[in-house]
Amino acid sequence: MADTPAEYIQHHLQNLVYGAHPDKGWIIAQTPEEVKAMGFWAVHVDTLGWSLFMGLIFITLFRMAAKRAVTGVPTGLQNMAEMCIEFVQGIVKDTFHGKNPLVAPLALTIFVWVFLMNSLKWIPVDYIPGLAHAMGLPYFKIVPTADPNGTFGISLGVFLLIIFYSIKVKGIGGFTKELSFTPFNHWALIPFNLFLEIIGLLTKPLSLALRLFGNMYAGEVVFILIALLPFYVQWGLNVPWAIFHILVIPLQAFIFMVLTVVYLSAAHEDHH
Repeated sequence: MADTPAEYIQHHLQNLVYGAHPDKGWIIAQTPEEVKAMGFWAVHVDTLGWSLFMGLIFITLFRMAAKRAVTGVPTGLQNMAEMCIEFVQGIVKDTFHGKNPLVAPLALTIFVWVFLMNSLKWIPVDYIPGLAHAMGLPYFKIVPTADPNGTFGISLGVFLLIIFYSIKVKGIGGFTKELSFTPFNHWALIPFNLFLEIIGLLTKPLSLALRLFGNMYAGEVVFILIALLPFYVQWGLNVPWAIFHILVIPLQAFIFMVLTVVYLSAAHEDHH
């Protein structure tokens, strides 16, 4: 797949991109230059595909657990599903101070979905790209959360919900007043307040997306660097790093979920 370490690293960090090239039409990009030429019309096929696949696994597992649910002491899949639900419900109950039946299911979906996407990092870095290369695909990146397009897509959805519920609960006038008179309640400082509040509002999706992407991308880079080492050295480093990610992977899903609940809770607070 690559002749030099630099090419190997570049190969594993490139997405499979399908898009409209200004000179070649709709193609699968073979080089980073072709991806750049596509501009906005560049679709990261691997990120979208694995995100949808992990979402389908989530829906399938929890649907199976619901259909097979029995009274008494739960076992197996039902036990796992109930543990996740009770865990998320506890977090939402302690963190969310409004009334919205959507928040708990949303938090559960985000937690499990992000966890499943992060967990793809446990697959050795050469397996899926090697299989894709054998099928004639130039690049293939397996972890959706190691792609900023994937994490920004989720955080953008959360951001739209924040704006929607801020307006729904407070009204357009209340939301505008909150932006205009916070933190300084004086009409002369409205421009300064607006600047601070809008910046603070925009940093919410940025912090969600970049925190998840940064942690997953950095972990992926370390796995790739370890894979470049001699085989007898890889096991001494790869196994501890993979064990470390047993903590990192659920932790990042937990942080994304908690921050989403916190931001939505703030959107439901009506101070007027």
